Amino acid sequence: MSKGVVLITGASAGLGEEMARQFAALGYDLALCARRTDPLERLREAIPERHIAVRALDVTDDDAVFRVFAEFAAEFGRIDRIVVNAGLGKGAPLGTGRWDANRETAMVNFVGALAQTEAALRIFREQGRGHLVLISSMSALRGMRRSMTTYAATKAGVAAIAEGVRSERIPGVDVSVIFPGYIRSEMNARVQQRTRFMVDTPAGVRSMVDAIEKRRARAYVPAWPWVPIGAAMRVLPLSVVRKMV
Repeated sequence: MSKGVVLITGASAGLGEEMARQFAALGYDLALCARRTDPLERLREAIPERHIAVRALDVTDDDAVFRVFAEFAAEFGRIDRIVVNAGLGKGAPLGTGRWDANRETAMVNFVGALAQTEAALRIFREQGRGHLVLISSMSALRGMRRSMTTYAATKAGVAAIAEGVRSERIPGVDVSVIFPGYIRSEMNARVQQRTRFMVDTPAGVRSMVDAIEKRRARAYVPAWPWVPIGAAMRVLPLSVVRKMV
């Protein structure tokens, strides 16, 4: 018996892939999409006990977002939870000639998230219920410097989308925004230096899934040390914040 259907974007690697594994272990069927489908097919083969549907999706293709979400809803008959996870970590200090990288990150992380939210809420409004989950970042709490400036700004925008939808109080719809700290993923796999507070992917995602299952409105994960760090980041001067994260 299925516990429900979870749709996850950006599910081919990193946090999305691990969320898929952990939600499957909890008894959910899965609707998985990403630009690369080969990893999704391998994931489906590795979890034969669950109904898993896969689709190719570039979240910057607006028409494809609406089409793929609708196809998943038709195949399963319902979607109980949609996790807006697809993201990009490119970036460069503003004014240094890498507008292409900053624009791409903005289009994937913010405009793509907006399209996914629009498509998700169409489904949930029609169903009369659903759980919308947006994956932000601890970097969203304050402006970040250098190559992180655009990324942090997009993730702040994602958090604002979540808060705006929650404020609307759509009947039957719960909204969660998750702020991960340093969790090892494909996005930061090339980082060689030791990063303070970094946790491995399964442990970090376990804290994300736990917060999602509890339908927390906002969650800094893992709770230690990111709950106290998050509280401090909101009030400390930027000169101190940039030494913390």
